[in-house]
Amino acid sequence: MEKDKFESMLILIVPNVVKLIVENYAVSEIEASDMFYNSAVYEKLEQEDTKLWHLSPLTLYNMFDEEQKLGSFVFPEEV
Repeated sequence: MEKDKFESMLILIVPNVVKLIVENYAVSEIEASDMFYNSAVYEKLEQEDTKLWHLSPLTLYNMFDEEQKLGSFVFPEEV
């Protein structure tokens, strides 16, 4: 995928994941953004070759939540 298209995908995905963090962690949007941008899930999401950008925001949120609770996360089978 071209870099511009990939970056556009991230721009569409990330706000939806942040919204789910706000709703489920009772934190501000700024705090949720900081939490997500500093997560291992986001680190993998911004690597196009991991194909995480194919996943729904809910699936990415669940991976983020797993990382927060367990310290790591598992890639879903559909990746």
